Amino acid sequence: MLALQGYYDGNTVQPLEKIQAKKNQKLIITILDEFIQEVPETTMHSARGLLSEYANLELMKEEKSAWEKAVIEKYGNT
Repeated sequence: MLALQGYYDGNTVQPLEKIQAKKNQKLIITILDEFIQEVPETTMHSARGLLSEYANLELMKEEKSAWEKAVIEKYGNT
């Protein structure tokens, strides 16, 4: 016999652990007077523009030539 923990989500019983049972294997379900804390559903948001409030428009103008400047600064103009 095996004991597992789970909860009822309003429609079905949801196990909190992996069930190692075979198809049509009988179960005994015991309902306790304890409740788990319900986790609110989170809405998926796009990461696009997430850091836009930190953007520095003056530095954005220099981005195209940043690589060349860094190489010249480190190795010289050879």
